[in-house]
Amino acid sequence: MITIMTNHGDIVVELLEEAAPISCENFLQYVADGFFAETIFHRVIPNFMIQGGGMNADLSHKQTRAPIKNEAANGEKNLRGTLAMARTGAVDSATSQFFFNLRDNAFLDHSGQDYGYAVFAKVTDGMDVIDKIAAVPTGNSGGHQDVPTEPVTIIEVRTDG
Repeated sequence: MITIMTNHGDIVVELLEEAAPISCENFLQYVADGFFAETIFHRVIPNFMIQGGGMNADLSHKQTRAPIKNEAANGEKNLRGTLAMARTGAVDSATSQFFFNLRDNAFLDHSGQDYGYAVFAKVTDGMDVIDKIAAVPTGNSGGHQDVPTEPVTIIEVRTDG
């Protein structure tokens, strides 16, 4: 289990290591490196998702490792309470950023239209915290949309056992 400690409360997730071994290993390495400490959830879209894991409070990008292979074809679905790897338009471009699905987002699943977004974990405790984050006021900042007006900070991410 992984605990994501935020300034809004703790979120506990279970990694889906069999379904998404590359994504999980990548995430665990960022956790071991302490990379996520003091990053923010920089994109909050109610009834869709909250995204974080790669930016500082001033919206500057943290230096990441190389992108990983997209595991969206693993059969896991972007359902409410799952975590998926964020990426650019390039299929194999995910690095450190991830998002929580706030609802079932089938259009993000692997399909013939789009390769999809790799689900690699699911929330086991703390959906109330995620819903609280989803309700924060947002606006435009530094060329970004849907940015919380007050930083939603990841204080620390740790492995539990």
